[in-house]
Amino acid sequence: MTDPISDFLTRIRNAIMARHKVVEIPGSNLKREMTKILFEKGYILNYKFIEDGKQGIIKIALKYDPISKAPAIKSMKRVSTPGLRKYTGYRTVPRVLNGLGIAILSTSHGVMTDKEARMQKVGGEVLCYVY
Repeated sequence: MTDPISDFLTRIRNAIMARHKVVEIPGSNLKREMTKILFEKGYILNYKFIEDGKQGIIKIALKYDPISKAPAIKSMKRVSTPGLRKYTGYRTVPRVLNGLGIAILSTSHGVMTDKEARMQKVGGEVLCYVY
């Protein structure tokens, strides 16, 4: 696999389109941090890390609106790819939907959202947009 982050986003997107309640994704430290951010910001219901002796598995419970059955995640878009990395300084960190969505960044201080990066005044690689 050449791009594990794209695989992570695609598995979640496909599970949402198929209206699955739970999706299983091969684990890594970066994917764990991204999952924690999605949970903290309310885009997923819950998550669980399962150790299987190798890389582990991440189980994610997807979140839907109880009345309209609309998913909490409308779109997940990969920004920085292995062929073209996108870096930004803290002054030019992108705003997603004028602050309604989040951008997930990989910085020297760890994986964080665009708002946290602006507050801590750190830039880094823009991994994806979620809204």
